Amino acid sequence: MTISLPKQSKMLTKDFTFGVATAAFQIEGANTTDGRLPSIWDTFCATPGKVLNGDDGSLACDHYYLWKEDIELISNLGVDAYRLSIAWPRIMDKQGRPNEKGIHFYRELLKSLKIKGIKTFVTLYHWDLPQHLEDNGGWVNRDTAYRFVDYVNLATLELGKWVDAWSTFNEPFCSAILGYEYGIHAPGLASPKYGRQAAHHILLAHGLALPVIQQNSPQSQVGIVLNMNRTYAASAKSEDQFAALVRETLDNQFFIEPLLNGQYPKLLEKLLPEYLPTVLPGDMEIISQPIDFIGMNFYTCNHNEYDEKTLFKDVKNQQQVEYTDIGWEIAPHAFSELLINLNKQYNLPPMFITENGAACADELINGEVNDDQRVRYLDGHINAVNDAIEAGVDIRGYFAWSLMDNFEWAEGYSKRFGLCYVDYKTQKRTIKRSGHAYKALLESRK
Repeated sequence: MTISLPKQSKMLTKDFTFGVATAAFQIEGANTTDGRLPSIWDTFCATPGKVLNGDDGSLACDHYYLWKEDIELISNLGVDAYRLSIAWPRIMDKQGRPNEKGIHFYRELLKSLKIKGIKTFVTLYHWDLPQHLEDNGGWVNRDTAYRFVDYVNLATLELGKWVDAWSTFNEPFCSAILGYEYGIHAPGLASPKYGRQAAHHILLAHGLALPVIQQNSPQSQVGIVLNMNRTYAASAKSEDQFAALVRETLDNQFFIEPLLNGQYPKLLEKLLPEYLPTVLPGDMEIISQPIDFIGMNFYTCNHNEYDEKTLFKDVKNQQQVEYTDIGWEIAPHAFSELLINLNKQYNLPPMFITENGAACADELINGEVNDDQRVRYLDGHINAVNDAIEAGVDIRGYFAWSLMDNFEWAEGYSKRFGLCYVDYKTQKRTIKRSGHAYKALLESRK
């Protein structure tokens, strides 16, 4: 079983970047080591009933100590680039002063990647807000956007020379809506008012940080990473079509439209004004400054039925389809449709697919993991990216999620997304069949 592309594919040229991705809280562990402060995810994990099996990120993949081994793993896969994130609580204290031990960790990591010839794509915020800022209101508090700029200034001054591309935020939807509106991610608040205001402050923080990054790290590209699902109506009924439109507007357009058009979706003004945040004069101009790229994270699609109270309700596909171990529908056609539709709706900057992957029920048997479902998933979705490129979407790279199995947020360690299997007791890494197939695809470019 292989991952293959048409011989004439632009993805097989030297200009296209293939990589793997991780996030700090999901792999590093060492969450009280060398001056690292508590984050909202440390607090959330310690709250009974919030994370499956009571799992936490205190050890994770022990990457803080095993990073040299992990760089060899990345290099062995033959990828062009590695996408990682910096933990804000690891490099800055409560007074905003640098934590040299934390900075040293990232400096050595990035320098070693450059020595290996691996491009570095660094996310500044992948959900791990310092807890002391959440105690002051977190992302619902506008001041947090300015504290983010202080952190970004420190990170880019100290590390900028080894970074090829910076992303200000990973998935504002998840940070704001899952964290402050639905309450299923840290910090666990549940209010539409909080969720949308948090989202606005995250987008504002992105805009405020852009000139700082450009000044401190002028050779680096700068962008932001959004996550989107392709939204479908459950039927041809007008009310189900309407439900899908509402879902699409709240989940996708709410985040991309301010960035590219300097406004929140007009539909909300007439239909759902309670979902519009408080916006101060000048905010939209800050948010909509030009960026070098948009990162896109994609995993699945959703189907929506009209609901009188909530307007939309998630339902299963009525067709016979395949699902991953986390219960997400496998729909590569939805991926290319999403990308092509966005390209028609907006004047998009260049794009990178910054996360794409599948949670599978992986088992290590006789030293091997035969994750055939993930190989099929990657083959279908990489070809979906190729289809979007053929249709005119400017996509410059693809990052598989994830380098290795890790802490999967509210799912704890129950779901495995990695190209490499992690035995959490021994911390041994084993490249799965999908990792070997991905490596073979990259080697085929030669």
